Amino acid sequence: MRFMVIVKASRDTEAGVMPSTELLAAMGKFNEELVKAGVMEAGEGLHPTSKGARIKYAGGEGSASRGPFALSGDLVCGFWLINTKSLDDAIAWMKRAPFGDGDEIEIRQVFAAEDFGEALTPELREQEERLRAQAGKK
Repeated sequence: MRFMVIVKASRDTEAGVMPSTELLAAMGKFNEELVKAGVMEAGEGLHPTSKGARIKYAGGEGSASRGPFALSGDLVCGFWLINTKSLDDAIAWMKRAPFGDGDEIEIRQVFAAEDFGEALTPELREQEERLRAQAGKK
């Protein structure tokens, strides 16, 4: 099962405060454990919202607004994409992540093709597989 682990933003991450050498080393060690166990597929930190944008759709068109955005529970400062046997396994792994007091993450399962049932026709399934293969080559 694939899970997106969403790291919530904080005042520090939104202010562009970079992690300490100690935290980077601890995170590198944790990521190495994830990779060696075959769990980690991807993981990255994100720039603050002051360097980003949002697009809101209405009437078939999108309109963009540039950050920064107000600090709220929906802002993200990083992520992992992990593959574990269950949500419980994902939780067990992520409890070991080197975060401090007040830091927060969210774990959400990624949809698999079979989750869509009959709505994902054979043609759409073939298209999805082809696009995944092409994206993986880059």
